[in-house]
Amino acid sequence: MWCYRGGSISAEPRINDRIRVPEVRLVGPSGEQVGIVPLAKALELAQEYDLDLVEVAATARPPVCKLMDYGKFKYESAMKAREARKNQAHTVIKEMKLRPKIDPHDYDTKKGHVVRFLKQGDKVKITIMFRGREQSRPELGFRLLQRLASDVEELGFIESNPKQDGRNMIMVLGPHKKKTEAMAEAREAQAARKAERQSHASDDHVDESPDAVQARAKAEADAEAPAETSSDA
Repeated sequence: MWCYRGGSISAEPRINDRIRVPEVRLVGPSGEQVGIVPLAKALELAQEYDLDLVEVAATARPPVCKLMDYGKFKYESAMKAREARKNQAHTVIKEMKLRPKIDPHDYDTKKGHVVRFLKQGDKVKITIMFRGREQSRPELGFRLLQRLASDVEELGFIESNPKQDGRNMIMVLGPHKKKTEAMAEAREAQAARKAERQSHASDDHVDESPDAVQARAKAEADAEAPAETSSDA
């Protein structure tokens, strides 16, 4: 019976002389199938190509090894993982708190925040806070939550129906757009605004007549020239 006796398990594949099998199924540098060859022959080919022999499928019989530049492979893999983490969309739950007898101005402000969160692809937890006698009127909070859900239905949907939680009533709204879609749209909008600013800056100079350009250049030169000083003899 096999028994693990401790020690760290490396996630790194075995390469070159760390490979301890009599023969391997060899894959060439371009992905071509070389076939089953003795380990010594595979190591010899790795030296000829100035590459590494890397075990890519240790559980196969015989193990599959490939000729590659392992250092370059690790670097490219790390860059891909870094880019994937950069573009990864993290699920975020925002929270917005309201009172059951909120005034119209505050309601519009709170709703504006909810709209912004949903456009960003985030979920929103809406909490109605009851105080004192308000706790005997839960229908006020329910109607307010329903009103808010109706006002933002083009951007989000009720993911968790209103429910009482002690002195509070809670509802969760989910966005129609995925986080990745919202991030992509935000990047496109930012690029469009940048291009528009550059276009306006270019038009400001293009629309000038030759005389205007010459006059502006002279004015700039005069402004940069040192001022003359005079002294009484």
